[in-house]
Amino acid sequence: MVRVTDVHAHGFGKYDTRTADPDDILAIARLHGSSGVDAIVPAVYPSSVDTMRQNMAAIKTAIECQRRDASLRAEGKSAAVLGIHLEGPFLNPDMAGALYAGSFLRPTTDNYMRIADGYEDVIRVVTIAPELDGAPALIRFLSGRGIAVGMGHSNATYAEAEAGYRAGARGVTHVFNAMRGIHHREPGIAGFSLMVEDIYLEVIADPFHLSDRLIEFIFRTKDPGRIIIVSDMVRTSPEKTGDEARRDGTGRLAGGSMTISQAAERLKALGIDHGRIDRAIRENPEKYLALP
Repeated sequence: MVRVTDVHAHGFGKYDTRTADPDDILAIARLHGSSGVDAIVPAVYPSSVDTMRQNMAAIKTAIECQRRDASLRAEGKSAAVLGIHLEGPFLNPDMAGALYAGSFLRPTTDNYMRIADGYEDVIRVVTIAPELDGAPALIRFLSGRGIAVGMGHSNATYAEAEAGYRAGARGVTHVFNAMRGIHHREPGIAGFSLMVEDIYLEVIADPFHLSDRLIEFIFRTKDPGRIIIVSDMVRTSPEKTGDEARRDGTGRLAGGSMTISQAAERLKALGIDHGRIDRAIRENPEKYLALP
């Protein structure tokens, strides 16, 4: 059976990826595993280059620990850590959301390699704002190396999103959140994600990030093979999920609070087709990552 995979998860309980300790990443994997998630791609926050590399080192070491020790990846006990999702730092400061815009960098190969050197083998997804100068070239560079590029934290027009897609971007990160919405004279990146059949889109399907009616609209109109449910889960205290929105000090949504397994059950209760939901947490994420 194809495993349940979350391609965008920052944390769980008291742990998140802002750490230099691989045990924190292994704890996140255990908590996701206990919630019915089989595999995760931990998402690294944009920060200083040194801090991001420390966070990446923790994830890479956790991956190596799981490979060496079968007990750390026992089915039903711990989610497999598949690699790293770099959510930035090549993002639009005007669409930072709860991320720290002061850490964003120009999308150049040199800046990417400052972050990625030594970790290229475990980077699976990179989120980039396609409208930034240099973004299409970096998207081509990354996609040519087998990395899934998601477009997000973006004020891109439809044409700018299309340029990113033509450069090799494969997805749109947490659709409608931290991005230009749909206008009747400019469909923007959100409209692009719904109108172009081949593009994948991430959906945070908790009760807080998207209207239930909009989620139903996405599942009615988008190719069912291109929808990916993600948690975007962040550190919470206590270790409870789904009860309330996770917000920062300004009241902005800071990330998700519901696992993709919980989100899938919620969507089934809304009457969304069970087969489409199952594809969105199993088959589609693995295809997006181009896993063997």
